[in-house]
Amino acid sequence: MKAQLPDASKKWWKETVFYQIYMPSYADSNGDGYGDFAGMTLKLDYLKTLGIKGIWLTPFLKSPKVDNGYDIADYYAIDPTYGTKADFDNFLAAAHKRGIKVIMDMVLNHTSTDCKWFQESKKSKDNPYRDYYIWKDEPNNWESFFGGKAWAKDTATNQYYYHKFDVRMADLNWANPKVVSEVLNILRFWLDAGVDGFRLDVINFLNTDGITKDNPMKDGKQEHLYDIDQSGVKNAMRTIKSAVSAYKDRFIVGEIGSDKIEVLKQYQSEDLLDVVFNFNFGSIAQFSAKRIFDELKSMEKNMSNYPTLFFGSHDMPRMIDRLCDGNPERAEALAALMLTAKGVPFIYYGEEIGMHNVTAKSFDEIADIQGKTHYNLAISKGKTPEEALVEGNANNRDKSRSPMQWNAGEFAGFSTAKPWIKIGDYSQNNVYSQENHESSIWSVYKKLISLRNCEPVLQYGRYSKLELSGDCISFIRNYNGESITVVANFGKSTTIKLPSAAKILLGNTSLPTDHFLIYRIVLK
Repeated sequence: MKAQLPDASKKWWKETVFYQIYMPSYADSNGDGYGDFAGMTLKLDYLKTLGIKGIWLTPFLKSPKVDNGYDIADYYAIDPTYGTKADFDNFLAAAHKRGIKVIMDMVLNHTSTDCKWFQESKKSKDNPYRDYYIWKDEPNNWESFFGGKAWAKDTATNQYYYHKFDVRMADLNWANPKVVSEVLNILRFWLDAGVDGFRLDVINFLNTDGITKDNPMKDGKQEHLYDIDQSGVKNAMRTIKSAVSAYKDRFIVGEIGSDKIEVLKQYQSEDLLDVVFNFNFGSIAQFSAKRIFDELKSMEKNMSNYPTLFFGSHDMPRMIDRLCDGNPERAEALAALMLTAKGVPFIYYGEEIGMHNVTAKSFDEIADIQGKTHYNLAISKGKTPEEALVEGNANNRDKSRSPMQWNAGEFAGFSTAKPWIKIGDYSQNNVYSQENHESSIWSVYKKLISLRNCEPVLQYGRYSKLELSGDCISFIRNYNGESITVVANFGKSTTIKLPSAAKILLGNTSLPTDHFLIYRIVLK
């Protein structure tokens, strides 16, 4: 057996099950149809009961919310939709009182065009803020990740500014030291306020090297070779990490815009990011036991530190629909993998009650800017509204952003008013109907989280076995003389023969399809 981790390698985030809260959709305290800090504060005891020890909050800073807060207008102000700075401080203190850490989403790639910096920048070519953004007389061929061109002309100076996402989200110029200085001040402000770390949005998209070559085209689509992963990105990350590391016990997780392990692994190291989101694992489009197993093996082989483990987020369809065809038993088996494999697990809100996708039945039901953009592009190409709606829904991230379903009452107990976004079917899929039922998906999540929280083997253990037999994934993790075996069976029914010293922790030796077994062995 390999030597175990020294105590110096112990980190609170390796012992933590994180829970992502999509800010507008979790809990509304004032009846305006949007989630807020006061509402979330009221739900902290729920999260503590579930066993959550870390929260990732999506953006809550002042924003016109073209992209639901990922377009920041003021990095120092709480958006009024979510409350006040006092509401934030109260939430943070209440979370910490319950032993729950909080990391916040930070968007450093671009700002809203409403941001004071951009409003100044566009006034004239010699404005002190001009070089905070990227301006050109003539654009190159780079395309927006939301569709269409990544350049917009501003009539005040007759130059184009670069926007990798929506036209109202202008990219910052990271080659400008003043921008870097501004960003570090922002990070220190929120660290001083008490946040426990950051989730850095599309952090490998930073424009550190300016506008370079045209991107090549392949099979009619643009390959993003020069507009992401620029050579200066790692130095920018080192600067960020150094500033954050000046504060004790802080944590950085980076969103790297790739599902390729070769790209992801290069950004995770002691001087770069603590962990990155492993989209190679988390964004698998359809279920495959072999694909999931292969990615577990790949992460073990390639990641220098811990990988991240997740099956859902605000940018992808709900796990139970995408990977489980609506089957809660498979969702439970996938949850068992996520919460016992080596890595840092992230649960997406509502996953614990089996929340499903929502689908827009008209353009008016689409809230997401990405979905709207693709709908409008389809219309501009001569497609019918019905055809455009298909394309809009295919790219619509609203699927997984519907309000949290607390009970079977009006508006699912999320709000006393109509929510800002379409709500799903909450008659059975709600917290109230599940939290006191032993066989509910909620109860399974709670047991799995509790097991991970109290078993150092599941926090720090190394793999001594990681195998696939048919569609049955199994692994053994060892730590400090103890061993825990996990078997997740996605294939034909089977029976597991236990070693003589085994003690079942969860599950049964009889394993039908989409069931799991977890047992412990005390090593001699």
